[in-house]
Amino acid sequence: MVTGSLDKWIFDLDKARTLGWKKRQEIIYGVAKGLQYLHEECHKKIIHFDIKPQNILLDGDFNAKISDFGLAKLVDRNQSLVLTTLKGTIGYLAPKMFRGSNISVKADIYSFGIVILETICGRKNLHSSHESMALIDMVKTKAEEDQLYDLIDDCDEDIWSHKAEAVKLIKLGIWCLQTHDRRPCMSMVVKVLEGSGDMDLITDHHFLTMIHIDKQVNSNTSFQPEASIISGPR
Repeated sequence: MVTGSLDKWIFDLDKARTLGWKKRQEIIYGVAKGLQYLHEECHKKIIHFDIKPQNILLDGDFNAKISDFGLAKLVDRNQSLVLTTLKGTIGYLAPKMFRGSNISVKADIYSFGIVILETICGRKNLHSSHESMALIDMVKTKAEEDQLYDLIDDCDEDIWSHKAEAVKLIKLGIWCLQTHDRRPCMSMVVKVLEGSGDMDLITDHHFLTMIHIDKQVNSNTSFQPEASIISGPR
């Protein structure tokens, strides 16, 4: 995977490394197909638990491959939920992970939604500074103001020439961030990306709120910090 990981291309301020619109589309589609395979086509379902740009590798043609299965868990086909410790990367964790509930493949779909937002907006959901506003909170504000186009990556003119399509992908990311029971499966996401499916209309964006791990872990007795596996940046 000679081109490296996705984060090097969407978070790099060097315009020479900026991804054009078509490549961003193809990468998002490639990750979606990969997750569809893991969740719905394997002999046993696989929950990755650490979907993020650092774990999306790109070959010489920018074809995306999901990597690093160190936190992954196999789930029987007839089993929809699995109890697991808190694990993943801060900024990509589905809210249900913090509540000690049984987890399904939809934990990955939430993480994928964050990856979509980061890929189209060209910024991290969480920055190293605790004072920086999380991208998901910015998306909530702009969605309520019907101004999602303000978040499109401004480092490349090509993506701005496809503004309407970029906003549609941001809305797809939002669709993946809904509460667990409303979150789509990956085959539905793939159909939307292929143009053969439709997204639900979302009018209430209350679920777009960043959950901070320090408050959640300390206040929830179902999970103890020492039992958590929190992946850091690479």
